[in-house]
Amino acid sequence: MKELTQKQRNVLDFITGYIKDHAFPPTMREIGEYFSISVKGAYDHVEALRKKGFLRLGDKRSRTLEIIKDDPDTNPGVKFKQILEVPLLGTVAAGRPILSEENWEGTIPIHHSLLKRNADHFALTVRGDSMIGAGIMDGDIAVIEKRESAENQEIVVALVDEAVTLKRFFKESNRIRLEPENPKYKPIFTQNARILGRLAHIIRSY
Repeated sequence: MKELTQKQRNVLDFITGYIKDHAFPPTMREIGEYFSISVKGAYDHVEALRKKGFLRLGDKRSRTLEIIKDDPDTNPGVKFKQILEVPLLGTVAAGRPILSEENWEGTIPIHHSLLKRNADHFALTVRGDSMIGAGIMDGDIAVIEKRESAENQEIVVALVDEAVTLKRFFKESNRIRLEPENPKYKPIFTQNARILGRLAHIIRSY
């Protein structure tokens, strides 16, 4: 049996997990959308998996996909990577790019259902009490969906004057307001905020 490439392994994991969650297989379009590839690219991966003996594809229709065997490199009995590893960037020092290697503190395991498909995520350790009104406490882990824009009232990670902050976002007529959720602190008004991502989840240890 030929060894799977990493991409083929990821596609097989996705198909297996999709079947487990929905009781039917994904379409080629859904596979392509998940991996940000074309329908033709999705079919090529599925065909490669078929040739290697991992899938059966009836009449070349995606809804007839059938898992024949699991990836031998995964744990026994585990058909889908339910837990994903999200990079933990720790407390970001002023002036450093948020995704720089210097800030890397490892990864944290997060269930795939908590993460948006086709999106990159990272995590930060919250320092301070400026967002306690939103239920975000010092020491919490903030899971962030990486993106460069935000809607009003979303909680975002923003770079302002070479410092990274977690605040609620508001776009005003000629400036951006980054609002804390604690009356002890004043809002930040700026025209040069760079949005690094929006808050997806908070993880707290007791």
